[in-house]
Amino acid sequence: MKRRGFLKSAASAFPLAFTQPFALASTSSDPSAKDVHVVLSGEDRSGERHSRGYSRILFKNSTKDAGGSLFVIEHQNLTGGGPPLHIHNEQEEWFYVMEGEVLFQVGEKRLRLKPGDSLLGPRGVPHAFTPVAAKPSRILIAFTPAGKMEQFFRDTAIPNPPKEDAAFFRRYDMELVGPPLKAM
Repeated sequence: MKRRGFLKSAASAFPLAFTQPFALASTSSDPSAKDVHVVLSGEDRSGERHSRGYSRILFKNSTKDAGGSLFVIEHQNLTGGGPPLHIHNEQEEWFYVMEGEVLFQVGEKRLRLKPGDSLLGPRGVPHAFTPVAAKPSRILIAFTPAGKMEQFFRDTAIPNPPKEDAAFFRRYDMELVGPPLKAM
């Protein structure tokens, strides 16, 4: 088959590809075609302030940025406290220690992590953390899928947080199963 005949045959078999070459590109799921967002060091994705009382929280990736598949926060100035022992029924929670030293409990294991260390808190497994270093700690936390976690952090922000009891945690697909960790 000569080249011209081949092209005519191919064009009749796949007319969209040859008559509208840009139609396929415009519907591409290529990440470069989507909006890219940059959140600089020390900044929040939406320029807001969030706090749980024991740290300043920066939203680095909003739930809507990744279509609900990911929510990322940074705990800055993490001192003297942490969340109570809890379970996520719908998402994994990944932790990365950037500064300081942080005690984690995941299931029955207690681990002290230092800068550069990370761990995964699988869904359905109780976990909590608290800083143990003399200086403030800083950690990055990712939730996947995002679920209701962004709204949880919005709803529990200081200065007027609601009472965080078992019923409150259930509204966000979590279970409250114990008190916060005490530094060792």
